[in-house]
Amino acid sequence: MISGSRFRTIFEESNKIIFLSILACSLGILTNIQAIAQPPAPPQQGPVAITGATIHTVTEGVIEGGAVLFENGLITATGIGIDIPTNAEIIDATGKHVYPGFIHSQTTLGLMEIARIQESTDLQETGQINPNIRAQVAFHPASEHLAVAAVHGVTTVVPAPRGSLIAGRLAAMMTDGWTWEEMTVREGLGMVVEWPAMRNTESYLKDIRLLQEAFDKARRYKVARQAMKDGAGVHHPHDIKWESLIPVLTGEMPVFISVGEIKQIQAAIAWAEKEGLQTVLVGNRDMGLVAGQLAEKGIPVILTGVIAGPARQWEGYGQAYKTPLQLFEAGVDFCIAGDMGAASAYRIHHHASSAVAFGLPEEEALRSITIRAARILGIDDLVGSIEPGKEATLMITDGNALELWTRKEMVFIRGRQIEMRDKHLRLYEQYMEKHRQKQMPE
Repeated sequence: MISGSRFRTIFEESNKIIFLSILACSLGILTNIQAIAQPPAPPQQGPVAITGATIHTVTEGVIEGGAVLFENGLITATGIGIDIPTNAEIIDATGKHVYPGFIHSQTTLGLMEIARIQESTDLQETGQINPNIRAQVAFHPASEHLAVAAVHGVTTVVPAPRGSLIAGRLAAMMTDGWTWEEMTVREGLGMVVEWPAMRNTESYLKDIRLLQEAFDKARRYKVARQAMKDGAGVHHPHDIKWESLIPVLTGEMPVFISVGEIKQIQAAIAWAEKEGLQTVLVGNRDMGLVAGQLAEKGIPVILTGVIAGPARQWEGYGQAYKTPLQLFEAGVDFCIAGDMGAASAYRIHHHASSAVAFGLPEEEALRSITIRAARILGIDDLVGSIEPGKEATLMITDGNALELWTRKEMVFIRGRQIEMRDKHLRLYEQYMEKHRQKQMPE
């Protein structure tokens, strides 16, 4: 029989072995990542001029054979015959196209690496009421998925926390950089509210009471703090949870309400109107059925995906594909977000082009993943179009950016030219080399 002291010794030694094994594996993984992952691009060193290209400004039409000049990460001039500094690096893009970078307005990119590995996922916090959560703090700058998105022209993303009634605050992030701080384009874009499912009445009413109670507490907190500041009330302690909801209550920050079928949409609209909130609806299913109402009330929509099958037996196969056209014809301000999954974020232009195949005008499809997305997110003063004063976040392509076979040849983020390598390209080269070696005579 093993004595107690002997058992403790064995237990401690086993723990040491386990710890050292985990440490060794971790160091091996990190070493491997450092060996294969591309470093972020360095800051822009001098003025850059892209000349001879077809410039798709998005907001000011198309400039044939034009030029774009940018310096210190900002666009300084666009057009034909612009003055180019003698020290500028000139990129001859004759026969090529220049587009603003794509914007993915609702994704798990940066918050999830491998869905099946819990430690690589940071989407949800404990509890149902988390307005103080800031998504950008959990953003993972070294994610392999970021480079994949960037080389496909997705330069700005909005990682969305989820899983709670009030899941936290949104931020727009660049897809290249060393730290989350330097990758933040703008924070505090909106507050994420996930509208509860309505299949079970008891559960739904419980969640609604919890949501309403949170907003009521935030209002009381706001009044108490203001009274304290005005000298008309007793000391009321600072509470970061309710403090985070004040911009929502004052209309400075919109609520991004995630909804599903039509009952959720109608209930969310009614609640937001009652609360006097600035609202953006996030979803896909049934948005086309209420397009007229959304247009009348001026409620913007982030359309989460176009490539989807019918939700009901009586719906046509192409219902989801036609939703963008229905919203456009009704006059709804909308953008297309594409797949939520981090590994599929690069496919956003697939969703936009699929909408074109079902009737959405091509220029509107492009706007839906550039300037429309930027406007709904409140970052259109920074990105979304090619205009002087905006960030030089753009791409050079060999054809129409929405077409699946078009190659993105160069991508610039804030004037920094990123390396056009990602995990997909590395794997392609690796297995092409394997194929080449297998063909060699022994």
